[in-house]
Amino acid sequence: MLTPPVTPKRPTVREHHGDRFIDDYEWLREKDSPEVVAHLHAENAYTMARTEHLGVLREQVFEEIRHRTKETDLSVPTREGDWWYYTRTVEGLQYGIHCRVPVRGVDDWEPPELPEPVGGGPLASTGSASSTGSASSTGSASSTGSAGSAGGGSPEGEQVLLDDNVEAEGHEFYALGSFDVSADGSTLLYGVDVEGDERYTLRLRSIDESGREYADEIPGTAGGAIFDPSGRYVFYATVDESWRPDTIHRHEVGTEASDDVVVFHEPDERFWLGVGLTRSRKYLLIEAGSNITSETRLLDASTPDGTFEVVWPRKEGVEYDVEHVVAGGRDRLLITHNDGAENFELVSVAADDPQGPRRMLLPHDPAVRIEGVDAFRDFVALEYRRDGLPRVAIAKVPPQGSDGALSPSKRAPDDTLHELSFDEELFAVGVGANPDWQQPTLRIGYTSFATPTTVIDVVVANGERIVRKQQPVLGDYDPARYTQRREWAVAPDGTRVPISLVYRTDLVEPGVPAPTLLYGYGSYEYSIDPSFSIPRLSLLDRGVVYAVAHVRGGGELGRLWYEDGKKLHKKHTFTDFIACAERLIELDVSAPDRLVAQGGSAGGLLMGAVANLAPRLFSGILAEVPFVDPLTSILDPDLPLTVIEWDEWGNPLDDADVYSYMKSYSPYENVHAADAGSHYPPILAITSLNDTRVLYVEPAKWVARLRECGADALLKVEMAAGHGGVSGRYAAWRERAFGLAWAIDRAGAHPSGE
Repeated sequence: MLTPPVTPKRPTVREHHGDRFIDDYEWLREKDSPEVVAHLHAENAYTMARTEHLGVLREQVFEEIRHRTKETDLSVPTREGDWWYYTRTVEGLQYGIHCRVPVRGVDDWEPPELPEPVGGGPLASTGSASSTGSASSTGSASSTGSAGSAGGGSPEGEQVLLDDNVEAEGHEFYALGSFDVSADGSTLLYGVDVEGDERYTLRLRSIDESGREYADEIPGTAGGAIFDPSGRYVFYATVDESWRPDTIHRHEVGTEASDDVVVFHEPDERFWLGVGLTRSRKYLLIEAGSNITSETRLLDASTPDGTFEVVWPRKEGVEYDVEHVVAGGRDRLLITHNDGAENFELVSVAADDPQGPRRMLLPHDPAVRIEGVDAFRDFVALEYRRDGLPRVAIAKVPPQGSDGALSPSKRAPDDTLHELSFDEELFAVGVGANPDWQQPTLRIGYTSFATPTTVIDVVVANGERIVRKQQPVLGDYDPARYTQRREWAVAPDGTRVPISLVYRTDLVEPGVPAPTLLYGYGSYEYSIDPSFSIPRLSLLDRGVVYAVAHVRGGGELGRLWYEDGKKLHKKHTFTDFIACAERLIELDVSAPDRLVAQGGSAGGLLMGAVANLAPRLFSGILAEVPFVDPLTSILDPDLPLTVIEWDEWGNPLDDADVYSYMKSYSPYENVHAADAGSHYPPILAITSLNDTRVLYVEPAKWVARLRECGADALLKVEMAAGHGGVSGRYAAWRERAFGLAWAIDRAGAHPSGE
């Protein structure tokens, strides 16, 4: 019989607000300790041995994902300036290859019909030097310059801007952060993380036959660096010791990073910074935001070395976003905000007097949560939520000479919002990549549980919808085989909680409990909308029902839905999820011996909480990068993200009520020994050693405590990965197959073999 690793107890005392907590496993936090590293390796070995019987199933699931995925493919080209940009993938290569072709003319808004790339190997070499000055060992085209006939079918004039496979060589982990091209198209800016800690090294490269690397190299940056419109400057953010982007810098291309100018520093530890450029390229933006408050600074991009000015001074609890539009021939700012409007409203202000009079465009509606607006030269697109689903509407910008009101209330053809409608009961739609200010179309993404992700261009002038591409699903996939529907649970306080379901109609018999995977998140106002997933087909085609519990703390039903699942209302997230599980059992959709729960990150906190509160409802719990020791983390302001998290969870350091409340639900601190009426189902926790958002130590401690109380708990630690898991698509598919195979087995859709 296999024996789990022994985790020694080394008591550490934590005292706050008169409470004394003895933590036996806090010593596992010493990431650089050889003993800790050895312990994590031992946990991995034990987990692999315990799941050895699932090896064949894991390989089957991996092959199903691979064979359903078009490995050699390309994205729909997106126009920006004088180029169409797109990304290729090639069979056998882990990462994408970023390319472009020139536009055919000023009025060229029809994406080029690129030849289908040829699979079976890497792109053909063009003979030009790689980024290191020597031929790539993969034989792929250089990272810059003309790619000729790359892959045996590349279009005339294609340039390969960056080959992520080349950049990833020699690294166990690789992630691309910033990626921008100067307005004149001559220089590439890109940021690379090879650790998984979300700190990127910025580099510049000439986009020509030479592929010349600039001497400029800036380590320790956050993602999202950009060129100013002149291409002379790069604006970027650096992070503090807690991984918080706290300082915006201006770098002059061709100079030493040590000479960079600090443009703005944010001393308040609750706020993160980001830098951007309006679609019009008229203004540079610095955005500061906490979980509940935001502030934007604006600078005319024609004077990039000038001073950024505040749009609206920050006000505690008020969030706002800024877009530039030219309405009636005048520069205006469109601002979505929640000042006295919990579900947000949309106003317009003069760009040269943003704190002056506000013109109401869309007033607050308790049934509609406004999420954002995208402005173009001739139209605007509004994203919002109604009835638990995302929506998109389009309105034309008033012509020059009008009053520039852009007010839907006037009901004139040029300024009325037109919502895009769809036939499916459950769906997700959102504004996609639309970088060009002058474009006559709006690109949207549409999907559902049954409909693969579809890229659609909407011609604003006449409403025509042009399907540019639908995510390929190889094999005999037929969406008509699948049913998606919505059910409702009732929480203990009487609140109705939506549940979304999808399953193979021919494999799930009504009234007969089926193997079921119930997913939940419920934090940060993040909505889990219906979307398509190729890996999920490996569940559905085995007769597994996939369900999403849209619990409070998420944003599906508006801002109040979020507010009622955070801070001192956080337990609603947990009781909502339990109510959803009970409802599925009541409806005979599933049964406790066939129902697996899944959640990650803050959803991992949800998994730990329901494991303590209702273990008998589940046959297994899959917790990915789980936030299961929240009180220890949120009490330490020196840890990454802690201070900004106080707006989400409360501040237990200074508030005894928050401390007591968090202690009452902390998964780690509330693990309890099994008794005659209660037991834990098998639990699998998956984490990453270099995760800076949820440290590996949380699930490591949790698993040790669970085992101490008699639970069957497994820990899998990715030793070269971050919060998003391993890098590279094949490695990610294998990691996904590992979790899915375990869930399939625990749901009873596959013989265990044990």
